[in-house]
Amino acid sequence: MPSAALRQRSSAGLLALVYAALVVYASLYPFSGWRWPPGHRALDLLALPWTRWHDAFDLWSNGLGYLPLGLLLFVAALRAGWRGGAALLVAALAPALLAYAAEVAQHLLPGRHASLTDWALNAGGALGGALLGAALHALGLVARWQGLRERWFARESAGALTLLALWPAALLFPAPAPLALGQIGPWLAARLAGWLEDVPWAAPLQQQLAAPAMQTPLGPLAETAVTALGLLAPCLVACSVAAPGARRAVLALGALALGTAVMTLSTALNYGPQHALAWVTPQTPLALATALLASALLAWLGRRLIAAIGLVALTALVALVAQAPSDPYFALSLQAWEQGRFVRFHGLAQWLGWLWPYAALAWLLARVSARE
Repeated sequence: MPSAALRQRSSAGLLALVYAALVVYASLYPFSGWRWPPGHRALDLLALPWTRWHDAFDLWSNGLGYLPLGLLLFVAALRAGWRGGAALLVAALAPALLAYAAEVAQHLLPGRHASLTDWALNAGGALGGALLGAALHALGLVARWQGLRERWFARESAGALTLLALWPAALLFPAPAPLALGQIGPWLAARLAGWLEDVPWAAPLQQQLAAPAMQTPLGPLAETAVTALGLLAPCLVACSVAAPGARRAVLALGALALGTAVMTLSTALNYGPQHALAWVTPQTPLALATALLASALLAWLGRRLIAAIGLVALTALVALVAQAPSDPYFALSLQAWEQGRFVRFHGLAQWLGWLWPYAALAWLLARVSARE
């Protein structure tokens, strides 16, 4: 059995939970129109019909979609002290059961079709991920990653590493400005207006929420600040669990490279490869340079102080992003995600893009208030 030192919280476990929740969201999106299939008994819903899909994209997405879950569960079980065989079994069976439950639930959703084919692809993808994790473990790569993590990060860094791993996925959702995450205000206002629609005493508030907000575009200074804070936020999360020194500068450069690559990919997916660099506005280079300079100046501060500065930076980010309007191109991009093939990833990236700053705020607040 592994030593007690190995049994500690793993970012793989947190990532597996988040990934499983997002997979369920994607499987049951849009969570509306639930109805019992006419003429079906409860036991009838447990049977999944075999369907033949001729769309290669569906086949690949269903197969590969569960592969990361199997891999993450294997590593998480291994880090929790499970033996390799038991970890492999859990990592293969748990996603298969989750996929089966999601397919059964699709019987109750109009427009969704329960499919034994999809379940077989999901289960096969999870098994492939579990086997990949077992191969990495046999090659010693899991242990090497753990050693690297212990050299670079503090022991209680699972939450930060989970946030950093989710940050690139959050950037895939179209943003109103470069690296601008957290614009959940319009969605909340629309939902609250819908809930208050038939409440007489709340009619003035409902009308105010339902009316489109008249927002002016962000000025050059505000856009520069949003982009700089958007890059500075993950840098501060990483620095709050990294030892002071040059390693923090390396992490900041890594965040810059990853952020620019994902923003380029996101823009290419939304507007076409010929417009991949359209996200780079005249203010972007200055904003990125400002974030890197700030990260360098903060590289030698203590972790608790870095976490406190991160709280201020993230609060400023969400406050500025809330003022950013949705321009027509941004709205068309969202419509393409919701009505095209991106609907499979819409809910996944959408919620990450909306909630990442708030999750980071909660984690940094816990770091500031925790005892040393």
